[in-house]
Amino acid sequence: MTGALAELLAAALGAPAAPVESTDGDRRSGQDLLALARQIAGALKDRGVAACEPVLLGMANRPDDIGALLGVWQAGAVAVPLARAAAPATAERLRAQTAARFLVDGGRLEVIAAAAPPARDLLGEAALIMFTSGSTGLPKGAVVGHRRLADKLAVLDRLLDLTPGDTVALPLQLTFIFGLWVMLLTLMSGARLILVPKSSPEAMARGLAAATVVGGVPSMYRALMLDAPPAAPRLRKLMTGGEVLPRQLAERLRGWTGAAIHDLYGLTETGTCDFHCGPAEQPQGFGSIGRATPRVAFRIAPSGELQIRSPFAMLGYLDDPALTAASFADGYFKTGDLARLNAQGFVELIGRAKDIISRGGIKIAPLEVDQLLAQHPDVAAALCAGVPDERLGETIHAVVVPRAGAALDLNALRAWLMARTERYKVPEVFYVRDALPAGATGKADRRAVARIAQGKG
Repeated sequence: MTGALAELLAAALGAPAAPVESTDGDRRSGQDLLALARQIAGALKDRGVAACEPVLLGMANRPDDIGALLGVWQAGAVAVPLARAAAPATAERLRAQTAARFLVDGGRLEVIAAAAPPARDLLGEAALIMFTSGSTGLPKGAVVGHRRLADKLAVLDRLLDLTPGDTVALPLQLTFIFGLWVMLLTLMSGARLILVPKSSPEAMARGLAAATVVGGVPSMYRALMLDAPPAAPRLRKLMTGGEVLPRQLAERLRGWTGAAIHDLYGLTETGTCDFHCGPAEQPQGFGSIGRATPRVAFRIAPSGELQIRSPFAMLGYLDDPALTAASFADGYFKTGDLARLNAQGFVELIGRAKDIISRGGIKIAPLEVDQLLAQHPDVAAALCAGVPDERLGETIHAVVVPRAGAALDLNALRAWLMARTERYKVPEVFYVRDALPAGATGKADRRAVARIAQGKG
């Protein structure tokens, strides 16, 4: 058994289409990648890989990563994406959590453990084990099913309408579910795919010069907008997700090229892209996550938590049935995001339950402060977090990124905030940086603000 995604990807690579490219100059035809897949599948089978066995897959946004992924699937195994640049401790942690004995990196197969992993019923229909960023404790391995993700791709195909005439620039890492589904959807649509291994201004400029579609997280687009953004003469569609797209950034992106913006919200656990704020909802929908996508239901719990029910959801967390059960209530996944319905019927995120700041007993959603700071004419972006304080329990610290050419006066910024919000929502401490701190997937990393406060960032 190879699974639905393997069949879809093999068919896409076998169809006459443009080669898969990267901004580094790497280029592989579909036939090249099919040959690599056969090589990897054969090597794994020769080594005795078991059905549904986890295999670590080193990825770096190279064309060969796609062939290697298909090879793992064609061997009947489950891919565990691992950033090729990951620290050795991270690679060892994933090996230990999955009990993987094989690592595939491009065309190379390495045996990294002698003992075969235990049989796991949960992996019977699995395509991927995607590890979360792990904000508390060990990262959790969300098990993604072949059929469920394939069915979600069919929904996204109708929603986003990629065509064989499109060229998709992809700076999103393939170790990130957003990057993976954009890659799969691009190839299934017969479109040209240009991978961006590292989201530098130069690489982005090369990708955008030819792109009709681009996918990224707001932090990537914010970096593009800091100075004069690169030319994107053919861009018709811009996909964003992974974190909240602020209204101010959305308006700037729309003014940059006039491309249609598709703002997508979802979690690996729920099958990705549960909400969509597209051109029909804009500009009134900017700042929200829009409306639920087809076949997805949601509710806002009395606590304010957004909860999602989806037929495309994960199969469960690896080796943790108790956590899986605790993560759902009546079939709804508990996202941990706090949300509200606005007057237009759009869902707005107002923060993460675990990120709520308790300053002197008053609860503050840091996302609200982020968005207010971003309205200042000299601020390009902001990120706030609570930092432990002996007197107040927590105080608010904020990283702010000035707009290009702006000389940011922090005293004036504080006074500007005082005139627009309650005193208790005004950060006690500001840090001026060239960019917001970001995690491995490129998303803004709120936990890094506390590390900066401790002198570690």
